[in-house]
Amino acid sequence: MAKKEYVVNSVLKALDILEVLDDQSNLGVSEIARRLDMEKSTVYRLINSLKLRGYVQQDPDTHRYMNGFRLFEMGNNVVKNMGLRKQAFPFLQELSQRTKEAVNLAVRDGKNVVYIDKMESSATIKVDLVVGKRMPMYCTGLGKVLLAYLPPELVEELLQNEVFEQFTPNTHTSLVSLMSELEVIREQGFGWDNEEYVLDLVCIAAPVFGVGDEIVAALSVALPKFRYASDTAKYEEAKDHVVEVAEKLTIALKGSGY
Repeated sequence: MAKKEYVVNSVLKALDILEVLDDQSNLGVSEIARRLDMEKSTVYRLINSLKLRGYVQQDPDTHRYMNGFRLFEMGNNVVKNMGLRKQAFPFLQELSQRTKEAVNLAVRDGKNVVYIDKMESSATIKVDLVVGKRMPMYCTGLGKVLLAYLPPELVEELLQNEVFEQFTPNTHTSLVSLMSELEVIREQGFGWDNEEYVLDLVCIAAPVFGVGDEIVAALSVALPKFRYASDTAKYEEAKDHVVEVAEKLTIALKGSGY
């Protein structure tokens, strides 16, 4: 049992609310407060915080509460990503061995790209892209590849209110320019991050598909520009490795019914 000093009561109370709504949805603040023996004001504050983050929804007519789809999405992603990481691991190893560079595996979560696995290279410029890192999709090769294979109308919906932060002079600054590049990515089958998040670092990414040809992930290799700029053929070679390994992972995932 957790020690008392390590427990945050407000967090436990918020989880209690989620569990009550999981047991029975469409409850009002008074009903939740009564079931949990909490003050109505406490329930109101907590449930509005949960609602703000998408974990709870409120019926606009009855004003009653129910658990939101955010919980479903999170649970789904945990199950899927655990299986995906396990299946993808030998392919990340292969890509790392082929290129001798850092390689990454990422998935889309809403309008962000999330890194779910990686293999580092001691020779690569160090960037804070640890497993679990969330990034805007418009400034990474992985993110742009994940966007490229979504319906254009969904991309526009996801990013219509996005503030395009310019991390480097090469970062996209508008949805219009991004959409134009996504068309190119779909045509060529891979995407580039041309120093769009970090100067002197180039990433090449390729899509990974599951059953039904739905994009489920993306693979990338990170290349320090100073070691590749003098021989552009090296970029082409790295691109071929990424695309080939991503295709092999796609075949494996489809074969397993993923």
